[in-house]
Amino acid sequence: MNGVELFLLGRTLMKIGEEALPTEGIGRHSTSVRTVLIVVGDVRAHPGSAVGEIATRTGLPQSAVSAAVARLREVGAVVTESDPRDRRRLLIRPAPETSDRVEQVRAAPIDTTLAAALGTDDPQRVAEIVALLDELARHLTPQALARLRS
Repeated sequence: MNGVELFLLGRTLMKIGEEALPTEGIGRHSTSVRTVLIVVGDVRAHPGSAVGEIATRTGLPQSAVSAAVARLREVGAVVTESDPRDRRRLLIRPAPETSDRVEQVRAAPIDTTLAAALGTDDPQRVAEIVALLDELARHLTPQALARLRS
């Protein structure tokens, strides 16, 4: 595998993951699921950040980050507070309690979506692929990116 193939695999896995996420009852939003997940991941890694800081780290437009934060606040995934040094800025942190919506998203299985993407209805094959993905996830955590930059 080369860098291009790895990149394309990552993109495919991201799209399969997006497809597996439950969307019932959330209505239409101006932000994509991908943007929301990128923002919530950054907030978890850097609690107490302002929108501009998140935008800088993620490369997302500030307006997209603001919309994602609003959506995350709406479902109880994050809390915001005024920056004591600059009341115009909001600081974003993960919510202290896990909301029902966050629990629902975290508990969403991938088996059906993965089977469709693989073009198989063989539960053993799907389980094998899920095990491989679990193994990769144990080794390639968000901290792996930090090791690349050091």
